Amino acid sequence: MKIARHAKILELIEKYDIETQDELAQKLCEEGFMVTQATVSRDIREMKLTKIATERGKQKYSVITGNDTEITERLTRVFKEAVVKMDYAQNMIVIKTLEGMGMAVAVALDNMQNPEILGTIAGDDTVFCVVRTHNQAAVIIEKLYRIIHSA
Repeated sequence: MKIARHAKILELIEKYDIETQDELAQKLCEEGFMVTQATVSRDIREMKLTKIATERGKQKYSVITGNDTEITERLTRVFKEAVVKMDYAQNMIVIKTLEGMGMAVAVALDNMQNPEILGTIAGDDTVFCVVRTHNQAAVIIEKLYRIIHSA
């Protein structure tokens, strides 16, 4: 079922400019896949989908393609362009993004494969990131700001 659902997701994002998880869930339901938003969110993460800009200035889901260097550069660019501000409390980091870019930033963070990051949860314009310790949170924030401010 999961393989068929993933194939259908690829078909749908190729055919339609799908902007939100809810919109994708609705399209999947119309195609006979009864899914929740949580399932769609998990699928997006597993499939490493990201949002890209359309010609009309909106966002849509797309498959990450290319070699590892291209992917890393693209994810770094997404991170640099989408993050508005960051802060942390104890071992939790909150990253505010441009509207609709939370998932893309979470994917970028996940693909950085930083062992200190235990996990991320993305909303529309906010990413919640958990690390093991307060000290690691401060170090991660520092690293992320260096990415944002690098040339």
